[in-house]
Amino acid sequence: MGSPFYRVLFLVGFCAPIYCMSSTRAPSRGYPQPPSMKSTPASQVSPSNTKFAFFLYQRLAQKSPGQNIFFSPVSISTSLAMLSLGARSATKTQLLQGLGFNLTHTPEPTIHLGFQQLVHSLNVPSKVLGLRMGSVLFIQKGLQVQMNFLDRVKRLYETNVFSADFSNTATAQARINSYVEKETKGKVVDVIQDLDSQTAMVLVNHIFFKANWTQPFSPANTNRSFPFMLGKRTTVHIPMMHQTEMFAFGVDPELGCSVLQMDYRGDAAAFFVLPDKGKMRQLEQALSARTLRKWSHSLQKRWIKVFVPKFSISASYDLEAILPKMGIRDAFDKNADFSGITKRHILQVSKAAHKAVLDVSEEGTEAAAATTTKLVVRSKDDPTFVIIFNRPFLILVLDKYTNSILFLGKVENPTKV
Repeated sequence: MGSPFYRVLFLVGFCAPIYCMSSTRAPSRGYPQPPSMKSTPASQVSPSNTKFAFFLYQRLAQKSPGQNIFFSPVSISTSLAMLSLGARSATKTQLLQGLGFNLTHTPEPTIHLGFQQLVHSLNVPSKVLGLRMGSVLFIQKGLQVQMNFLDRVKRLYETNVFSADFSNTATAQARINSYVEKETKGKVVDVIQDLDSQTAMVLVNHIFFKANWTQPFSPANTNRSFPFMLGKRTTVHIPMMHQTEMFAFGVDPELGCSVLQMDYRGDAAAFFVLPDKGKMRQLEQALSARTLRKWSHSLQKRWIKVFVPKFSISASYDLEAILPKMGIRDAFDKNADFSGITKRHILQVSKAAHKAVLDVSEEGTEAAAATTTKLVVRSKDDPTFVIIFNRPFLILVLDKYTNSILFLGKVENPTKV
């Protein structure tokens, strides 16, 4: 008789709301900024992580037109890379290639060393930037797991490992939900609703981020009822923050959009991207690592009056319905080969859930091939430019030290939580 199939429940990217925090200043992330990240392992995984982030975004936008989108690309990438440690044959290849890696140019050991450095860098304590990403494995009691797999997930991905009794689904479910709630500061609750008794392992990745703007908005200036256009004939009223300050800004005539960069204290920044009317789809289809490099290198500081909504959004995704369309197929069906995790049982991923929450407020956020194309910035003699985010826009939150997209989303309706 063949070994029975067991299920792996894959809970990835539970992001606590991103809140403002104390304004005490401290050295950026606790270490000096290196002159270049090009030679580090983390820099070698960054382009693939960015490619994966935009590819996944485009799939989500295709699947849910007209809806808010919000997720943590770095959390999902890290979790899938960690899972690949236990995968073999085509299952492993699909996971790594689905993450955007060319295995001829970037060998597997380099990938995992890159993620090791990325995880470590994101978890360096800071007094001015609250950023923490972690992973945990809950493994069925008695399941004989390969020691090499456990050693590597602990060493490379700083993963905590616990045993659990999944035959008692209510107790196991409560334990995992309690863990996630604690790690996300009480903001993500009851993430597991229907734990299966055949579950052999639950993988959880969580990310928490809170930061203050370097140039916070004054609550006294927030307009409590400002019109936001959902479509040609539909408008909702939202709180709209505004201020006049020096910000990095540019207009991208190639894609028909305006790009505003607002920095957080620490090594993080938010990009707010406002497409011209009727240009959202064109912008979404053009999202790429090249596009992000172009924006990052071409924005220029200038006086600008900005109007940004104060809002909270959240989104949940069943990635097992999306990842196979991105080439990661075998992990979710009978062809799964996770013999690097356990040889005595056949495992396959039954669920890959992702949930993220974003709050943007006055104090802060609670949650490059070379190109000749340049962004257009108006001359210094022009009067102060005004940009109003009063229609659907994109938001990206980046960790500048590792060049990683922490969060990526689209705000279609800021009143829809």
